[in-house]
Amino acid sequence: MKLLVVSDLHFAGEREQSRRGHEARVMPNRLTRNLAHLWRHHCWLRDPFAHNHRLAAIMAAVPAPDLVVANGDFTLDTGFIGVSDGAALESAALALGQLRARYGDRLLATIGDHELGKKSLFGEAGGPRIESLRRCEQDLGLNQFWRRQLGRTVLLGMASTPLAWPVFEPEALPTELAQWRAVHTQLTSLVTAEFEALPADARLILFVHDPTALSFLWALPAVKARVQQIEHTIIGHLHTPIILRWARRLAGMPQLNRFGVTARRLSSALNRARCWREFKVSLCPSPSGCQLLKDGGWLELEIDDVGGGRTKLTRKHLPWSRATPP
Repeated sequence: MKLLVVSDLHFAGEREQSRRGHEARVMPNRLTRNLAHLWRHHCWLRDPFAHNHRLAAIMAAVPAPDLVVANGDFTLDTGFIGVSDGAALESAALALGQLRARYGDRLLATIGDHELGKKSLFGEAGGPRIESLRRCEQDLGLNQFWRRQLGRTVLLGMASTPLAWPVFEPEALPTELAQWRAVHTQLTSLVTAEFEALPADARLILFVHDPTALSFLWALPAVKARVQQIEHTIIGHLHTPIILRWARRLAGMPQLNRFGVTARRLSSALNRARCWREFKVSLCPSPSGCQLLKDGGWLELEIDDVGGGRTKLTRKHLPWSRATPP
């Protein structure tokens, strides 16, 4: 079987397209705004609104896979509160609509951190919202957990933010903490039950958007007992392989608590990142990759379950190009 994996589409619908400059507007400090501009312009992504066409390019390149996994972050999340913001909901619905129109019930999709909301990278705006989780499930048809069996191979997809909730809790509204903690407990129990019921000869492929969640999976005895059955863990979130390489080098670094929410969140994830090797992590890049390297693309997996062979994973490069003018 051939699987297509895409991640971090960050589609921008018409309402989000009208919000250019959204990051700068939540940065009161001029120096921070200038540093953010340099980072965006030269390294990360100069124009995050200019990449909608890459989804169509991937679908044209892979028109008929047996299965498709979209591994989170469908919206640009310009309001920083996930799809509880109507503009972000529109963007996510457009991206998912294109995927479902092409692939139908062959599509499996996980929830990314931008669907739920997170503090802005250089500012202090936004954060996760329970309403965003409700809209993911009810309006977008996304589940916190899904399972698909292909012979002896079992695909599991899970929402990373609820799994890693203790890391994100300082960014949440105080009035929603009890609800988020209940969501975290429920999802953790569901994952535990799935691993406990896993047949001894099953082969696992995990789909988790944000690798921050992996240390919380590693803390579950049922997961640790069956980690040898994991063939691949496909993550997104990092956009480019160079970030994954640096994350591996920085694994175990101290947590930084005095430099703002984003520094605390990122360093907390890296502090626990030594367990990532146990999960055999592979990154699905964003379609655009980063501005500096222009290394975007997608993943393809070939599963030879009948023949007993191992899964073959290939990273495909998407040539950097501008959108075709209307």
